[in-house]
Amino acid sequence: MSSTTVAPGAQVATSDQRRKAVLMVVACTLIGAVAQVLIKMGASHLTHAGLVATAIGILTIPTLFAGYCLYAVFAAMMILALRHGELSILYPVIALTYVWVTILSVLVFHESINPIKGTGVLIIMIGVVVLGRGGAR
Repeated sequence: MSSTTVAPGAQVATSDQRRKAVLMVVACTLIGAVAQVLIKMGASHLTHAGLVATAIGILTIPTLFAGYCLYAVFAAMMILALRHGELSILYPVIALTYVWVTILSVLVFHESINPIKGTGVLIIMIGVVVLGRGGAR
C-alpha cells in the first residue's frame, strides 16, 4: 500500500523519470556552485556596493553576468526536474551545492577547510544519501 497521493489528471512518473530528475538536480548543484564562484569573482570588480551599482555590474562585469546566467540555467533545469521528481527528495539534494562550493573555494580561492568545515560537508553528504535512500522506497 502506498501513501502517495496523486492529483486528478496528473501523470505518475516512472522510476526512470524520477532517477533522471535526481541526476538533473545533481547537475544543477554543480552549475549552482560554479555560478557562486563566478559571482564571487565578479563581486571583486564592483566599485560601489549599492543596489544600482550592483545591478549595473551584473550587466557589465562578465563573470557576474555569467554567474547569474548559470543561475537561470539552474532554475530552468530545476523546473524540468520537478516535473517528474519528488520535491521532498530533490530539494534536499540541492544541499550538495554547499559541498561543491567548498571544494571549489579551496581550488579556486585557496581557502582552507578546518575540521569543523570538513565535518559539516560530511554531514551534508550523509544527509543527502540518507534522504535519497528514503525516497527509493
